[in-house]
Amino acid sequence: MAKYNITEKKEKDASYRMHLRPELVDELYEQILSKFIVEKKYRDPDYSARQLAIDLNTNTRYISAVINLRFQQNYSCLVNDYRIREALYMLIDNRYLDKSIEDIALAVGFANRQSFYAAFYRMKGITPKEYRRQQLEKLQKK
Repeated sequence: MAKYNITEKKEKDASYRMHLRPELVDELYEQILSKFIVEKKYRDPDYSARQLAIDLNTNTRYISAVINLRFQQNYSCLVNDYRIREALYMLIDNRYLDKSIEDIALAVGFANRQSFYAAFYRMKGITPKEYRRQQLEKLQKK
């Protein structure tokens, strides 16, 4: 049995993606980046694709299409990707060494420890605890 019950990614062919105007795709892409990079909306565990669509005055189908076209993943994976990237820094940053892994998971937007561990393992192939230990050992050797 696979660790954390990770399933294979399925390829889908959604024809509506091809009907979006390239200008609209570019515009929504920039706005999505702004929401994630500048405003760090991924930190909110309740921030959904629906809320993103409302914030950008569009619909979830367009949001989904742009994320699939430009990021080659779905909304959940995109959000978790940003969360894990931030967690990678926090796990080894001196300012957060006194924080538990669960505290870091909550800080980056995960609703619970289990979903954090599963997403982290899916992305890195090891647990956050193993990652922290390995990286801190490397830093101590320097």
